[in-house]
Amino acid sequence: MPKKTPDVPLTAKALEEKFDNGGDTDADFDWAAAQRPAWGKQTRINLNVPVWMLQRLDAEAQRVGVPRQAMIKMWLADRLGTSGGV
Repeated sequence: MPKKTPDVPLTAKALEEKFDNGGDTDADFDWAAAQRPAWGKQTRINLNVPVWMLQRLDAEAQRVGVPRQAMIKMWLADRLGTSGGV
């Protein structure tokens, strides 16, 4: 029978350590209550930037470990706020 853990909130640092050490973190989340942000419909845009800017964007995205598009979305969300409204 598995050992029952107390319902003490897990700190972010403890969760990261557990994950980094190969531990199963699935039980630490309430997946039934998980939701996606209601950001609504998406649209495609074209953006022209200088080559040097694209190179720096790609370098930062690689450093963080995300694709270029995700890096742009993260920066925009940070700058505009993530409320989803105007």
